[in-house]
Amino acid sequence: MTIQQRLAQPEPVILDGAVGTELQRRGIQTTMPLWSAHGLLEAPELVQAIHEEYIRAGAEIITTNTFRTGIRTMTAGGIGDRARELTHLAVRLAQAARANAATRPVWIAGSIAPVEDCYSPELVPDEATCRAEHGLLATWLAEAGCDLLLVETMNTVREARAALEAANATGLPSMCSFVTGHDGNLLSGETLEEAVAALAPLGPIAFLINCVPPEYIERPFRELARVSPVPVGLYSHLGEPGAILGWEFHGEISPQHYGQHGHNWRAWGAKIIGGCCGTTPEHVAALTPLPPSPVATGEGGAPWA
Repeated sequence: MTIQQRLAQPEPVILDGAVGTELQRRGIQTTMPLWSAHGLLEAPELVQAIHEEYIRAGAEIITTNTFRTGIRTMTAGGIGDRARELTHLAVRLAQAARANAATRPVWIAGSIAPVEDCYSPELVPDEATCRAEHGLLATWLAEAGCDLLLVETMNTVREARAALEAANATGLPSMCSFVTGHDGNLLSGETLEEAVAALAPLGPIAFLINCVPPEYIERPFRELARVSPVPVGLYSHLGEPGAILGWEFHGEISPQHYGQHGHNWRAWGAKIIGGCCGTTPEHVAALTPLPPSPVATGEGGAPWA
């Protein structure tokens, strides 16, 4: 089964939840600029364990811990020469988790994030620079063996376009997700209608909204669903970003409450649902009607990929 075939089925696809904030919860530093990439350096076994927990919670797509392994971030962190190595490591950890924990189809999505800050559209470089830097990361993710690419938390159309073009060059299917303000527009001020009109010709298999609190996500999601020619989805965050040390967990909601949001998202027609920063395997489990997945025996692998 391909991910496109799975998206065509009636039940929404379950995306995993946060990795970076789970690392923070479990004692790994997540200071900027490396953020979640600290886990690859300090506790790769924990990164794999978190992936496994999401699979057992019902996730059908797990996202590689590559949100901050792009060349710009790695260079800012003083380890630019290890960017490709750590990107490959992140994919291997996701593959090992799938081999250990999956007894049903699970796809590995390579995460491609903004080259600068998710919430600062004014920092986005020109499109050519974005295309070059995203091209490196997309190539590394593809050569490491991802099943698809997730261009996520995009705050401008020009960077989303550059990242999708880079994803397309690998030949892998891709999805594109936007972060929006309370007004329902991209943080750049561009509308979702403008974004979809510009990006749909590039052929993503889905559009999503992410890193928006549950109480504000309905407006942009419904607008996205109105204008998108492909399946749509969403994954909310809980808490808010801290200035220096990582994520601040105040204002969280329980897994049970998050599951109630998931019920609403199904009713709205979401074809992909999951969790962003601050969510846990328990939050993802609350989204899915699937039973927990036991640890696989034997060599594992992914015969469905």
